[in-house]
Amino acid sequence: MKQIYQTLKGFRDFLPADKRARDYVENKIKESFQLFGFEPLETPTLEYAELLTGKYGDEADKLLYTFTDRGERKVGLRYDQTVPTARVLAQYQDQLGKGFRRYQIQPVFRADKPQKGRYREFAQCDADIFGSTDSISDAEILAVYYNIYQNLGLTDLVLRVNDRQTLFSTLESFATDDVSVSSIIQSIDKLDKKSTEDVTQELVAKGLQEDSASQALVAINSANKSDNLHSIIDSAVQLGVPENSLEFTPTLARGLDYYTGMIFEGILPGQSGSVGGGGRYDQLIESLGGPSTPAVGFGLGFDRTVQAALDQGLVPTDDNITRALVTIFSPDLQGQALKVARELRSAGINTEVYPDSTDKLGKQLKYANKKNTPFVLVIGEDEVRDNTVTLKNMETTKQSTLSLDQAIQELS
Repeated sequence: MKQIYQTLKGFRDFLPADKRARDYVENKIKESFQLFGFEPLETPTLEYAELLTGKYGDEADKLLYTFTDRGERKVGLRYDQTVPTARVLAQYQDQLGKGFRRYQIQPVFRADKPQKGRYREFAQCDADIFGSTDSISDAEILAVYYNIYQNLGLTDLVLRVNDRQTLFSTLESFATDDVSVSSIIQSIDKLDKKSTEDVTQELVAKGLQEDSASQALVAINSANKSDNLHSIIDSAVQLGVPENSLEFTPTLARGLDYYTGMIFEGILPGQSGSVGGGGRYDQLIESLGGPSTPAVGFGLGFDRTVQAALDQGLVPTDDNITRALVTIFSPDLQGQALKVARELRSAGINTEVYPDSTDKLGKQLKYANKKNTPFVLVIGEDEVRDNTVTLKNMETTKQSTLSLDQAIQELS
């Protein structure tokens, strides 16, 4: 028996309906990026393994796909888009200049244990502004992120914002020789998933006194916006983000130590967890081997955003983008059918030609019905003689004999 191969575990096929939904969301995202002057960037799937290793930590290094290619080079599949972008900034710094803003939507690969919602290949969607320390760049990042969800129709997005400096200045007095301020922040960051009591006990387990741990939680929950964050929020509002969509969350930490200023997460009501987030990271590019480059940006959860749009019925559900099927009445009339298809396509009408000239017309009509193609054109001997076509509406079953120009007008 012939073996039927299956998709590799941790990888996915996207059949036409799924791919159309993903393409629709991706195009909407690109519209927002381009509206804000972001430029597309694409980097290779393969990089030198040396570039990738040691950049994400020991645990992450175990998830890298690395191998030796036929040229005896040690290479690896793209793990994220930040490290390759650092290479791009170093390699092309004379061409890109100050204020380079890029967006990138490409697959990344991680040898992770597959489970629900976690794959070994998935799309990553990033955007960043490089070379500016001004708060206007931070505001632009918030504004474009917000605009993406407005453009998709996900209008209830909330942006939780904070400043890493607020976290450090508020919590550094609670640090000890055994428990660093970064360690305290890592625990504080779990308050959206754990209770206050659980986080308190985690801090105690790390080595803080219980009263000190409790005081740290009270202090951070009552912290005020920094002057920097005030300025960023004011600018974001001026750029079109409603003030009530910007939620100051002093316990937000974003986990990663490389953030140096403003941080944020996007929240959609009804969705568990965030649909992405980011912030300012002024030292990261240099630490990854690039030039000294201040930066601010975000990563958007592409799969989660697609699912949110689908859940709210915001993605067109047309099963077929083909507007018309041109049938082939008989092998002798195939040439006439192909000429009609050419004219329809020249007029911008998505047109499919039936793939078998020997099939009966009834079978061709069933094919159109199965694919939900809304219109069928028949070019038989009478139509050829009279220089007409028969246009059939497959939903109403109504059909009309028209000139080709009239049929094009009807289909447009």
